[in-house]
Amino acid sequence: MPKKLKITQTKSVIDRNKKQKLTIEALGLGRPNYTVVHNDTPQIRGMLNKVSHLISIEEVEVKD
Repeated sequence: MPKKLKITQTKSVIDRNKKQKLTIEALGLGRPNYTVVHNDTPQIRGMLNKVSHLISIEEVEVKD
């Protein structure tokens, strides 16, 4: 079963550097309390590490 990550933005990107703003945008987030679901891949994990102070992460099991 593939793992998925439920990512919720908890803080605003105001007064953050441009790379962090672009990473949040690339993840599909935009405002606090937005939630998206992504596959658990090394690329996504790397993006999450860059903005870990702005988001919360939950692992979700997907039923086929």
